[in-house]
Amino acid sequence: MKLATQISLGLFIAISIDLVDSYVNYSLTKKVNTNTDFLTTSEAIIRTSSNLNRSIIDMQNGLRGFLLSGNQRFLVRYESGLKTIPELLKQEKGLIISSALQTARLDSIKAIHNVWLTFANQIIDAKKKAIADPRLNNNYRKLFEEQTNLNTGKNYNEEITALFASFDQYEYDVRAKRRKALTDSIAATDRFSLFFSLLLIVAGSGLSIYLVRKITQRIDSMVKLAEDISAGEFPTVTDDKKDELTSLSLSLNLMSQKLSRNITELERKNDELDQFAYVVSHDLKAPIRGISNAVQWIKEDLPEEMSPSMKKYLGIIPERLKRMADLIDGLLAYARIGRGKYPREIVNVADLIREIADLVVPEGYQLTMKNLPVLSTEKILLEQVFGNLLSNAVKYTPQQGAQIEVSCSEHRNFYEFAVSDNGIGIEQEYHKKIFEMFQTLREKHDEESTGIGLAIVKKIIEGNEGTVRVVSSAGKGTRFLFTWPKN
Repeated sequence: MKLATQISLGLFIAISIDLVDSYVNYSLTKKVNTNTDFLTTSEAIIRTSSNLNRSIIDMQNGLRGFLLSGNQRFLVRYESGLKTIPELLKQEKGLIISSALQTARLDSIKAIHNVWLTFANQIIDAKKKAIADPRLNNNYRKLFEEQTNLNTGKNYNEEITALFASFDQYEYDVRAKRRKALTDSIAATDRFSLFFSLLLIVAGSGLSIYLVRKITQRIDSMVKLAEDISAGEFPTVTDDKKDELTSLSLSLNLMSQKLSRNITELERKNDELDQFAYVVSHDLKAPIRGISNAVQWIKEDLPEEMSPSMKKYLGIIPERLKRMADLIDGLLAYARIGRGKYPREIVNVADLIREIADLVVPEGYQLTMKNLPVLSTEKILLEQVFGNLLSNAVKYTPQQGAQIEVSCSEHRNFYEFAVSDNGIGIEQEYHKKIFEMFQTLREKHDEESTGIGLAIVKKIIEGNEGTVRVVSSAGKGTRFLFTWPKN
C-alpha cells in the first residue's frame, strides 16, 4: 500500500472518529437542551400555579372581609382577581398544553372557580343591597345561611386545594425525573466526549508512530546507503513495500550500482594511466639520455674537428634536453595530484616556509613571514603549493633588491595565504592564462620555466575546495592569494 494511501486512510479514520464524536455530542446535547427547556418550562408552570393559587385565595379573603365588615375596600382584591385569574389560567394552559392530565386538572380548577364566582357574585350583590336598604338584610342573611349550610366555601377550598396540590406535585415529580435525566445526559456527554477524545488521541498517536517508525527506518537505511556511497562503498538496500519510498530506494540502488561500475572503471583507467605514465617517462627519458650521451661523446672524441658554430649548437642541446626532462617530470607530477592519500600532520607553516626557502630561495633575496598559523593538513600538498609559488617568485624577481613576503589572514572556516614579490609583475590579460598548462611569461627556451608549476598549484588548491587568484600589474610585483581549509 502506498504511503499516500496509508496517510489518507489514517486521516479518514481520524475524521470518522471525529464525526462520530460530533454526532454523539450533538445527540446528547439535544437531550440536555430538551431537559433544560423542560425544567425551565416547569419552573414557569410552578410559578404561574403559585400566582394563580395566591390570586384565588386573595379573592376569597377579599370576599370574606367585605361580608364581615361591609367595607367595599376589601372588594379591590376580589375585583383584581377577576382580571388576573383569567390571564393566569390562559398562561398556564399554554405552558401545559403537552400534558392532557395537567390540562384536565387546570380545567377542573377553572370550573370550580367559576362555580364559586357565581355564588360570590350573588352574595356580594345581596350584601350591597342590604347595605343600601337595611330592609333587604333578611334576604342577604337567608342566602348566606343557605350557602353556609351547603358548605359552598368549604367544599370550594378543599377541592381547589386538592387540585392545586395534585397539579404541583405532578410537576415536582416530573421535574425530579427530568433533572435526573439532565444530570445523566450531562454525565453521558462528558463520558462520550472523553472517550472519543482519548480514542482520537490513541488512534492518531498510534498511526503517527506507525508511519513515523516505518518511514524513519526506511529513510535511515537510505541515509546509511548514501553515507556508504560517500565513503566509497556501494551496497544496496532491500525494499519491497512498493510505495513512493521504494522508487527512491531503487534510484539509490541504481546510483550505487552505477557508481560502483564507474569507480571500478575509473580505477582501471587510472591503473592504465599510471602504467602509461611510467612507460612514457621511461621511454621518453631513454632517448634523452641517449642524445645527451651522444653529444658528450662528440665533444670528447672530436674536439678538433668541430667548428665554433658546431660547438655552440652542441652546447644548446643539453639545455633543451634538460627542459624536456623537466617537462616530463612536471607532467607526471601534475597527473599524480589527487591520486594518492596523504597523512594529515600538524604543520607549522613558518617552519615549512623556512625549509622550502632553504631549497629554492637564493641568497640575496629578502624573505619575510607574517601571521603564519599552525594547522592540521596534508603537509606534502601544502609544501608543493608553497614550493611552486616561492620558485615562481624567485624566477620573476630580479635578485637586486628582491623582496618576498608570505602572510596569512584567518577566517571562520579557512586561512587565506598570500605570497608577494616585487618582481616584474603580470599584465592583466595573463592573469587567468598563467594557471593553464605550459603557459609561462619566459621564453620557451628558458631552462627554468616549464609552464606547469602554477597549473599544479591550481589543481591542488581546488582539490582541497580552495580558491587561488593573482593580483598584479606589469612592473609592480605579484601577489598570489589562495585559501586553505582549517580542517
